[in-house]
Amino acid sequence: MFRELYTYHAALNHKIWDECIVPLTDEQFTHKVEYSVGSARNHVVHMLNIDDRWFSGLRGEPVPDFANFEMFFDRIRIRQKWDGVEARMQAYLKDLQDTDLRTQPFRASDKDPTALWQILLHVANHGTDHRAQLLRIISELGIETFPQDYIIYVWQHR
Repeated sequence: MFRELYTYHAALNHKIWDECIVPLTDEQFTHKVEYSVGSARNHVVHMLNIDDRWFSGLRGEPVPDFANFEMFFDRIRIRQKWDGVEARMQAYLKDLQDTDLRTQPFRASDKDPTALWQILLHVANHGTDHRAQLLRIISELGIETFPQDYIIYVWQHR
């Protein structure tokens, strides 16, 4: 189920990039927005950064620092970084076993251990939340958007 969920997650991230981010001008991409983390660029960078941070921790690797949005000005490099993050996520999920979801607790700093399945659900839900925010921002910039409902994805990919 989690492999399917993250296939959907990646597919929608690609769709929003190809259909909504690519058509933006550089000015639109970085247009200041007072909501959430700001511009379309900031949302994209935040989304890839959070995916990278959580999955780095799950893999037992050092967790990267929070990204400085101002350091991300080249969309080609942003997409390349996002593709790399996504590939590492998919590689992790490929070897995941059902028993891992219940038996491998994750400890975030000094907080109580959290089940792996809860972390995976959180990260996917976080992506859905920020895609919705991003779609609104893009719509307000005059670019046509689309629904991101999971069931629509299923119906379109049968």
